[in-house]
Amino acid sequence: MNHYSAQWIEEWCQDNGWTDWFMECSRYWAFPPNGVMPVPIPTQVLRTIKAEKGLCFEEKIWCLMAVLIALLASISTYFLASPMPLVVAFAFCAVTVARMEDDTLESTPSEGGF
Repeated sequence: MNHYSAQWIEEWCQDNGWTDWFMECSRYWAFPPNGVMPVPIPTQVLRTIKAEKGLCFEEKIWCLMAVLIALLASISTYFLASPMPLVVAFAFCAVTVARMEDDTLESTPSEGGF
């Protein structure tokens, strides 16, 4: 799942003089000012962008789908007198939450994390 809008990354790159950004292996890369080799956009910058902007459109859609499926499963469980719709909804919500996890925001050992 893409956790950042292309517009957010483009805005940051333009504001800070970075050029030709691209995504490779779930990381955002760009050429820094006066740079001849692309480098990953710093994790702290990505954290700041995420904190300012919140959820991107794709994440909002997945959250909305999870809520709707949970509600529909609750209703159908009542009418069918079977727990299976809730089991399916739980599995879908678990997958959605796992997809929402942003690996690029995980702390690295050099940042003091584990």
